[in-house]
Amino acid sequence: MQAVKVSNKFQIAIPAAVRRRLGIKRGDRLLVDVRGDHVLLMREPENYSAKLAGLHAEVWSGVDAREYVRREREAWAD
Repeated sequence: MQAVKVSNKFQIAIPAAVRRRLGIKRGDRLLVDVRGDHVLLMREPENYSAKLAGLHAEVWSGVDAREYVRREREAWAD
């Protein structure tokens, strides 16, 4: 863990070791998220669809898609 100092313009510098480890380059865009009392910086994906593809696939493991859709349609028909 490394410490950074907030400037008088409320800016921080990302330490070189962190930039190298994550491959952050000049001009890259980062997303900022607040989680409780933590600030999380993440590289902004170039392609959100590709980044999210397959996310939480385990939720649908063992589920028959046709049967699931049929039950959902029946529920809406009531």
